[in-house]
Order: sequence, then structure tokens, then C-alpha cells
Amino acid sequence: MSTNSSTLPDMAAHVLLDDPQEWAAFGRMRRSSGSNTRDAAAAPTAPEAPEDVVSDPVWESNVVLEGMHCTACALTIEDALRAVPGVEQVDVSGATHRARVVWRPNRVLPSQWMAAVQKAGYRALPAMDSHAREQRQRESRLALWRWLVAGFCMMQVMMYAWPAYVAQPGDLTGEMEQLLRWASWVLTLPVVFFACGPFFTSALRDIRQRRISMDLPVALGMGITFVVSTAGTFDPSGIFGREVFYDSLTMFVFFLLTGRWLELRLRDRTAGALEAVMNRLPDSVERLGADGVFARVAARRLAVGDTIRVLPGEAFPADGCITRGNTQADEALLTGESTPVERPEGSQVTAGSYNLQAPVEVRVEGIGGQTRFAQILALMESASLQKPRLAQLADRIARPFLLAVLLAAGLAVVWWWPSDPGHALMVAVAVLIVTCPCALSLATPVAMLTAAGTLARHGVLVRNLQGLEALASVDALVFDKTGTLTRDGMAVHSVRCAPGLDRDEALALAATLARQSMHPASRAIVAAAPADSTRWSALSLREEAGQGLTAEVHDASGSAAPRWLRLGSARHARVPAQDGGEALQVVLSGQGSDGQFTELARFDVIEDVRPEAAEVVRALQQAGVSVQILSGDRLGAVQRVATQAGISQAQGECTPQDKLVALRGLQAQGRHVAMVGDGLNDGPVLAGANVSFAFGRSVPLAQSRADFVVLGGSLSLVAQAVLLARQTLRVVRQNLWWAAGYNALCVPLALVGWMPAWLAGLGMALSSLLVVLNAARLSRALPGAQASGPYMPEQVKGPAPMTTASQSSLDPV
Repeated sequence: MSTNSSTLPDMAAHVLLDDPQEWAAFGRMRRSSGSNTRDAAAAPTAPEAPEDVVSDPVWESNVVLEGMHCTACALTIEDALRAVPGVEQVDVSGATHRARVVWRPNRVLPSQWMAAVQKAGYRALPAMDSHAREQRQRESRLALWRWLVAGFCMMQVMMYAWPAYVAQPGDLTGEMEQLLRWASWVLTLPVVFFACGPFFTSALRDIRQRRISMDLPVALGMGITFVVSTAGTFDPSGIFGREVFYDSLTMFVFFLLTGRWLELRLRDRTAGALEAVMNRLPDSVERLGADGVFARVAARRLAVGDTIRVLPGEAFPADGCITRGNTQADEALLTGESTPVERPEGSQVTAGSYNLQAPVEVRVEGIGGQTRFAQILALMESASLQKPRLAQLADRIARPFLLAVLLAAGLAVVWWWPSDPGHALMVAVAVLIVTCPCALSLATPVAMLTAAGTLARHGVLVRNLQGLEALASVDALVFDKTGTLTRDGMAVHSVRCAPGLDRDEALALAATLARQSMHPASRAIVAAAPADSTRWSALSLREEAGQGLTAEVHDASGSAAPRWLRLGSARHARVPAQDGGEALQVVLSGQGSDGQFTELARFDVIEDVRPEAAEVVRALQQAGVSVQILSGDRLGAVQRVATQAGISQAQGECTPQDKLVALRGLQAQGRHVAMVGDGLNDGPVLAGANVSFAFGRSVPLAQSRADFVVLGGSLSLVAQAVLLARQTLRVVRQNLWWAAGYNALCVPLALVGWMPAWLAGLGMALSSLLVVLNAARLSRALPGAQASGPYMPEQVKGPAPMTTASQSSLDPV
């Protein structure tokens, strides 16, 4: 939000978000029949909406949450939002501190459901709001200051506590011991009232709301320790005067803050891909006004047809066409390819890509949810808020576990109080702190989100977070041939030339005509032709749909007379047909002096098998995954691709129903099946598989039914995703075993009084930190990347090939 709301009260800032033009900045309309998103947003509550506006729209908004620390907080926020009339669905992620709210503007406005979050003791900020990012940075700096204060005071308190540990009886006078206690009390005050602030604030909020979160036991432990030590300082002869615990208090506060600080940093590094993507679009852009002058406006105010100027280093805020200037663009997020792409005048640019080279003027053609960037963002946002099955289990046991912790602490006090009240309370403190289920609640989501972020950085979007768990157990993988094992386009396999004509000259002549066609076979010929084939030019060109091209070709050097050429099927070229086997034959013929056409060259065009296909298949088989092909293409073409890729099981001429039957047959045998298809034509099969991939370069992401969408063109990402999923599940299991084992070992030690409070704090901090550190291993390079080589973008010569359902079954040019 561009409005400077940081100087306003929270409620006033939230009221500003009730302006319908602000909603698109942090959400999207889920159901809309209109063609103009901005118009639809402008009048969602009108009593008589026009035909192109939904009468009862539903909006989906994304917010960042402040003040939450655990799974119990997430459940509390979900309960608070679900109680608001007009809020239909809520998903809160305790790992990312984000929420997705589905609401009806006719019944509730953003200020109202955000007020419900604030009433619950938390704060909601628009996920794409620059103010939210600044606020999070301020909180991060404040957390660092708390950690520094706790560390400094801990060292001083330990210095004053040390004499009591090493002194022999009679070495310390009563006055000196009391002086050291008073000095420790003074140094502990900043720790309790500043460094421990978030814990006490959260605990007071829990008490007011009559609920329980993970901060309540911790705050109780801190409060009890400080009260007991203060009582011993002010009344050395009382029941708590035998010993004070300032050193334990400051130490475990420092350990807790250390763990949370490192956990925050690691979480932002490993699972912060979503926010990095969301912050990719600029907040403002230069727009051409009616007076012919460029003025900077908020990016969300753009409309289709506007002309904008994008400077080097800025991201394109919308899809559009360059009307002035030439540049290079970084489209790694959108295609998975890191190599900059040339974007001359007249070419298309996409929202979210970066302008790398020079200022350009762009005519806006797509904004908001119409852009591919918005589709990618929606998929990542959806995945980040999903809760895997194991995480849901942890959520269900979080609150009962916390109640059990409080009960165990109470029983410990009752048991130990008769012998030593001070020791009884400190045993209770150790139980309260050491049993905090932070590690258990983080075990699954932090690993899953880290893996999803790693895949996103390499060009694989995770649509379904649960798919990672399913992918780890896959033992059979089925490819649809076209667009997966083969490239989207075709390739020239062989050239047979008439006497007196060499291969390069034949390709150059054919490319003179083929450049004017969008057919995949024409694109293949253009891609195979020499780069400097500019000797000939085509005039009076005509294209007969499904047949071929005819043109008068002129020699720029003047060494040859103009002549009429035909490029296409044998029938179109007016020459006898030949059996080309599985290849598609394209014939080039020329008109002689007698008016008859004779054959000049014949090109065998086939589907281009991806060069990494055989290596990927071999890697999958070595990982224990059986591979086969189910394709609707001709059996001969399928067998040829299977042989080249090293696949022994292949079925051709399959209808979608045939594919589904074969898939269910595998599942009936107890196999866990992954399907790799084009994401659109294979929809029913993708939905029927245990887990599915779609190659999404030309697929509308919103329509893709796959669990994973591969944005780039590398087939290696499929095998690497399988290996990463298995590694992720191993990490999740390790985290769960560690969390369970830690509690099983430490709770009995705390109950019998063998674990002091400072050691309990250290154990709690280390348990959460080890879980996050273990998950951080998933943010490294994809497994198998070294074996298969780093991903290199495809080198495309000429225009990009068209995407079709089955390239080899196309009619000739």
C-alpha cells in the first residue's frame, strides 16, 4: 500500500484498506465474470451491479501476521477470523506467519476482519505492503537488541554468581553475598522487562483470551524464577532465601532468544522464497499522461492500454509490448532459465521479469490476475499455507500437550514443596520450559516449505505441499511422450537433396518460405537452416492451411533467375509421395522452364527427444523408480522415443481413458504412481495419479491440475524433485524423532530435579534450532544436480516452437 499508514493508528490504516481499489494489491477476486478486473473491484457492493461485474463476489486476500510464535497462535487466529460473518475460509501458516482469508465484500470489509485479528492480540498487514516489510525489519532489529541486552546482562550476572559457586564456607560474608544478589537483581531487570517482553506480552494475551499458546509456559517459568529470586533477595531469611537463580534466568532467556533469532534468520533464508517473489513487482512506475509527460504512479493504478517507461534494474509491473527501445530481460522466475533474453522493440515482456539493459517504453496488455506472474504467485502462496498431514497431526496435539505440560509442572510443585519450596518452584520452571513443543510443531512445515522454496528457485512450482510426501513414496513414473520426453517443437532429422544442391543451400531455400509460417515443421526447418541464409527473399507468398507455402523466390546476388517454389506436403509440392516411416516429410519443389514442378529437397522432420531424457530415465531407474510411456501418438513414434530414452515399457495410441485404466492397473498392483504430462490435455490422468508433474511453459497455470509445475524446459528437474522429496521426508522423520526423543529424555530429568532452569532453556532453544538447521540442508543444490550437470537453458535458434498436442501427427506445411 502506497499510503503512509505508519503514522496512523492501526484501525485508521485498516479503514484505508476498505477502498476496493486497494484490494488487488494484496489479493484477487476468486470468482469474476467481468473482463475488467479493476472495474469489478471498483463496485463490489453496488446494489445493481452491471452485467460484467459479479453481484456477490468473493475475494481472497493474503496478509502477514505479527505477534505469532507457534502453532497454537495460528489456531487462535484461525478461530478468530472464522467467527467473523462474511469470512468463508481461513488458512494460517505458523511456519511462514502468513494467512489467506477468503471473504465476501457484501458482508464484511478488510478493516473488520483485520480488527478481529487485532482483538485476538495479533496484527495483520497486507502481504504485498511495503509498510509490512518495513515493520518486519523494525521487529527484526528490535529482536536483535533484545538478544544483545540479554547476552550482556547474562555475562555480568554470571560474573557476580561465580563467587557463590567456587567459594568455600566462610569465604563470603553475608554482606558481600547480599551485595552480589542486589547487583544481579539490578542487572536482571532489563532482561525481564525488555528482553522478555514478547514472552510476557503473549502470555498476558493468552490469559485475557482464556487460551493457551507455547509462550505461556515459558513466560510462567520466567516469572516464577524472577519472583522467587526477588523474594530471596529482599528477604534472605524467608522460605526462598536459601538460593537465588538470576544466573539461570538470564542464561535461559539468552538461549531462548538466541534460538529464536537464528530460527527467524534461517526461516527467512530457506522458506522465504515466496516473499522474495511477492516483492518483485515495483510499488510505482512511470506512466505517460495525457499531456505527453511521464509521471510516477502506483503500479496497481495501471490499466490496459497505458504506456509506461521501465528503467534498467526495475521489474516490469505488467504484461505488455515494447513500443520503444531494445533491452535484455531476466525471466528466470517465469521460465526457470537464468540466461538473459533479448527483448527488441515490438517484443512481449512479462510482469515480474527484470529490465537489465536500457530504458524501454511498454504498452500495458495484462494486469493483476491476468498475468502469468500472478498465477505463479497464487500457486506459491497457496502451497505455503497448506498444512501437510504430519503438520495437521502436530497442530491437533499442540494444545492438549501444553495443558499436559502445565499439569506436570503443578504436580512437580506439589511433590517437591514439602522438602524445599524454592527447589519445588524451580523444578516446575524446568518442566515448563523444557517441554515446550516448539520443535514438534516446526518439524514438518519448516522442512516442507524449505523444499518447496528450493524447487521454486530451480523452476518447479509446488501446487500441493502434500505432494512432496506422496512423491517421496513413488516407485513408478509414467511419461506422456509429447512435450515431456520430447521438446515442444520438431527437428529436422535428415535432408535428401536433388543433384547439384547441397544440404545448407536446400535448408536456406526452404527457410526463405518457412519463416513466414507458424507451423511446427516450418519452425524446425528455420531452426536447422544456416544462420546467414539471407541470400534469397520471398515475394507473393501464399499459404494453404494444412498443405504448404508457395512463393516467388529472388536471389539477392543476381546469380540466379527468380523462380516459383513450393514447400509442404508431396501433394502440395506436386511431386510423388514416398513412405517416410515415422517421420513427417516436407518437400521443397521448384518450377522449371516448362512450368512443371520438380523435387529439390525432401526433409524428414521428427519430434526432438530431449537430450537429457536418457540420463533422467537412467537416474530414476537407479533410484528404484520404474519408468514407462503412455501416449496417444502412433505406436511406431512412441517406440522410437522409448528406445532413445532407454524405456522398455511403452504404449501408443492410448485414449485418455486408456491411460487412466493403465494407471489404475499399476495402482492396483500396489504401486505409487507419478504422472508427467502437459498439464492440460492429461488432466484426468494427472488427477488420478498419486502425484503429478506438468510442464507449464505454455500451460495456463490456473488450469493445470498437477501437483508440481515445471516452468523450465529441463526434464532433469523431475528426477531431482523425486530425490529431494525423499530427502525431505527423511528430514521430517529425523525432526519428529528428535523432538519426541528430546522430550522423552528431558521431561523425566526435569521432574526429578536433575535439570536446572538454564539447562532446560538451552535444551529448548537447541531443540528448535536443530530442527530448523536440519531442514536448512534442503535449501542446498537439488539432489542429483551434480550427476546430471547444472541446468542450462535451451538454446533456441529462431522463433520458439509452437506447442501442440501431438507434433508427429500434424499435417505437413
